[in-house]
Amino acid sequence: MILEMKVPSPGESITEVEIATWLVEDGDYVEKDQAIAEVDSDKATLELPAEASGTITLKAEEGDAVAVGAVVCLIDTSAEPSADASTTYKGGDEGGNQDDVEKDLAKDQKETKDTGAKAANPAKDTYASGVASPAAKKILAEKDMKASEVNGTGKDGRITKEDAVKATPSMGTPTGGNRSSSRSKMSMLRRKVAERLVEAKNTTAMLTTFNEVDMSPIFELRKEYKETFKEKHGVGLGFMSFFTLAVVRALKMYPAVNSMIDGKEMISYDFVDISIAVSGPKGLMVPVIRNAENLSFRGVEAEVKRLAIRARDGQITVDEMTGGTFTISNGGVFGSMLSTPIINPPQSGILGMHNIVERPVAVDGKVEIRPIMFVALSYDHRIIDGKESVGFLVAVKEALENPEELLMDNNIKKALEL
Repeated sequence: MILEMKVPSPGESITEVEIATWLVEDGDYVEKDQAIAEVDSDKATLELPAEASGTITLKAEEGDAVAVGAVVCLIDTSAEPSADASTTYKGGDEGGNQDDVEKDLAKDQKETKDTGAKAANPAKDTYASGVASPAAKKILAEKDMKASEVNGTGKDGRITKEDAVKATPSMGTPTGGNRSSSRSKMSMLRRKVAERLVEAKNTTAMLTTFNEVDMSPIFELRKEYKETFKEKHGVGLGFMSFFTLAVVRALKMYPAVNSMIDGKEMISYDFVDISIAVSGPKGLMVPVIRNAENLSFRGVEAEVKRLAIRARDGQITVDEMTGGTFTISNGGVFGSMLSTPIINPPQSGILGMHNIVERPVAVDGKVEIRPIMFVALSYDHRIIDGKESVGFLVAVKEALENPEELLMDNNIKKALEL
């Protein structure tokens, strides 16, 4: 029986996917539920599992864009696995199958034969393209030039004495280094990210406001409670929980920042879904922490860890990246000191975190060294006024600089569930 495998729908509004990588080869025997391909949608990279066991026939090439519901391969379910079926996958065990060994051996023999043939007739190579005659070599040496810098006009591209005489050394231009380039197709996910970034720049009245946060109170809390927190909950007490809860508080104070434009209407939400920008193997991904307003420090840290692992392992789903009412991006993990993050449409605001640097600051009339983080809020000025944007960022700053009172209700152990 021949089974037609069709592209399943990765999610609502997605009409086509791109074959990123075939994990098997044409004619391989595959097991049911074995991952046979990685496909890119405009939101995520997903694995395509075999729907049955059998011999596979591929109907699409890597890089092909195929519609949802289209046939991408056939599986002959009546076929039986061969003795070496387990080694026919790409990147199989070290031994490989017999065909691969024979191909490699034939290739080695051919290369040896070709090398031997060239070595046996060195005279032929003296007229090869780019080879200088003895007289030309002497002139080029005097000019401190290499043969690769000269175009030969002699037989088969040979560099003649006249070529060497006319050659002019490059003034101030680096030579001799590697100047190669390569071209590769962008994944559908990367292309969609690019489109959305351009869309945000072209369709929103985007502005960015900045502030700085003294991270000393959070440093002190983490220093005292992070080990106990990790032992109790199995996750670390990081900065993300403080920032997420500070954002939740600020969004309640300034609901316009938790709104979106839909045509001529503004949609405001009474819940907070925080999109967190994380770097995965396929590029930037933005999974969503649902109903962050209902989460504790432990809940936020556990969800951040879960989503980050799934993004890193390429297991994140479209549903986990759909939606979101506000975004937090942490460029500080890569060493960024300051940036203007781009809004994640159709959202209206994004908070950029940056690295923490010890800086001299004035405290009660004295200069002290404090761990300072610059924060940035990019917002859509069409629905968020300057007063609201600045007020929002100040509210975030206040909560981070006074977390015990504003985020923990003056009860640290209860807030951390210790």
